[in-house]
Amino acid sequence: MIVSFRMYEYTLNRVKYTASILKIYDLKYQQVSQFMENVRIDKWLWAARVFKTRANAREAVQAGKIHYNGQRTKPSKIVELNATLKVPAGFDTKELIIREIFDKRRSAALVVGMYEETPESIEKRERNAEARKLSAFHSPKPDSKPDKKQRRQIIHLKHQ
Repeated sequence: MIVSFRMYEYTLNRVKYTASILKIYDLKYQQVSQFMENVRIDKWLWAARVFKTRANAREAVQAGKIHYNGQRTKPSKIVELNATLKVPAGFDTKELIIREIFDKRRSAALVVGMYEETPESIEKRERNAEARKLSAFHSPKPDSKPDKKQRRQIIHLKHQ
């Protein structure tokens, strides 16, 4: 009987300990989530792995390439949930919706949930990629550089 009472006491203490840990974790999580509400746009772009360095993110925002809710912004702009971003991606622009806010750079697997690309943006990028592929067929590239004689002929044709 004593053994079962001790097991009960041990289990009860373990539950209390676990509950206290969860309470501390919950408080820390609330503090972290309150802190995460004040994340600059350049830091968020870096944390979401849109840019490789924070300096590149800051330069892109300062150059006006990043649009926050349809407007140019400053690197110090505080991001909000469900805000839209237009971000250049090669020849195209991605339109992203912010789903999570973090200021620390996370692994690529965890970044997937930080933002969501709009279906219109995906469709537009696919159309543009297809158009670029089709235009490549209409403007063939030579196999090699023109030699001196061919360059002279090209210059002669341009000046006519």
